[in-house]
Amino acid sequence: MEGGNKTKYHVVFVPFPAQSHIKCMLKLARLLHHKGLHITFVNTEFSHKRLLESGGPHSLDGAPGFRFETISDGFVCKHGSNIVDVTEMDELYNSLRTNCLAPFLDLVARLETHVTCIISDAFMPFPIDAAQKLQVPILQFWTFAATGFMGFYQKIQHIILHTFQELEPNVIKAIEPIFPKVYTVGPLQLLLNHLSSADEANKFDSSGCYMSFWKEEPECVKWLQSKEPNSVVYVNFGSIAVMSKQELMEFGYGLVNSNHYFLWIIRPDLVLGESGVLPPEFQEMVKKRGFIGSWCSQEEVLNHPSVGGFLTHCGWGSTIESLSAGVPMICRPFRGDQLTNCRQICKEWRVGMEIGSRVNRDEVEKVVRELMDGIEGKRMRNKATEWKKMAEIATGSNGSSYLNVEKLANDIIMLSSD
Repeated sequence: MEGGNKTKYHVVFVPFPAQSHIKCMLKLARLLHHKGLHITFVNTEFSHKRLLESGGPHSLDGAPGFRFETISDGFVCKHGSNIVDVTEMDELYNSLRTNCLAPFLDLVARLETHVTCIISDAFMPFPIDAAQKLQVPILQFWTFAATGFMGFYQKIQHIILHTFQELEPNVIKAIEPIFPKVYTVGPLQLLLNHLSSADEANKFDSSGCYMSFWKEEPECVKWLQSKEPNSVVYVNFGSIAVMSKQELMEFGYGLVNSNHYFLWIIRPDLVLGESGVLPPEFQEMVKKRGFIGSWCSQEEVLNHPSVGGFLTHCGWGSTIESLSAGVPMICRPFRGDQLTNCRQICKEWRVGMEIGSRVNRDEVEKVVRELMDGIEGKRMRNKATEWKKMAEIATGSNGSSYLNVEKLANDIIMLSSD
């Protein structure tokens, strides 16, 4: 169903306003746009503003048949900040639940093209009610692992999962009898990579579809260029997780003492209630072996040949990106599905090792050395390479995820035609 005149089929995407959710939803939207569907991507005003601040005024210009719109969520961050604190997530969710339905319905009424289908993040509380009022079909996108979905009940018939059949076969087999339609469509970035540059050039320019709340620093990748293959530990705890200053320093000293190169992403809000700036004396120590940035293009970093390991919070976006790149992991989960992902990484997929919740520098040093130099690290790297190959097969021509995206696009047309 490549191309063709499918613009009468208009899909509205409604992501949860967090970076990893928006990034994942936007990739799926681009794939369906490539299939010829008209797309409207609806951010909250707060999220839209942050994306524009980091990406520039033209970063969300979209493309023919792909537009961005906004609705108000009525949420105000503490202290007037433009960054949602992890402690504010409950307040944000309640604001979305109580304030978004009416603005969303008003937006849909103003759109020039009739809406025929909604794809919403499974975390968004209002789109099911909106779909019922609009009398249009709705599909929900679970942007986490299929394992995490098992404890999350929704009154829907169609579920999209950002995983691939070969990665979680038993869980997917258990889910399929519950829902009439289950689509496994991951890893999304690998599917996007298959789109030719010519196809993409006709639809998106380099700045027309930005996906980051933080400005990415190209110096991070530039620093990697001078390093040997598999010699660098990449460290990033995601876009929401926070830690104490003491934990930050324990990670820091452990990384320095490991005597391995490391690229460490420290968000301005990583330390709870404080700045994430490291003391001057520690910054001097870092200069010999490390590079510290505030944000980077994670997929570009993970796929760089110099990167040999990933110290991660085990968010699903980071997990599936690391598996796609064939990079083994050191796991420090913080909350929610990260704990389940950590177990899968270490016990099921056997590509990671866990650091305890009470982080100390000696343990960090030991685990980094084992990952980069040890027998277990070598075994995990080989296993990670196997998963990378399986992900590539799943997203290649006639692979499970490739076929599911085709099926999803065709089913959206069928649902929209009813």
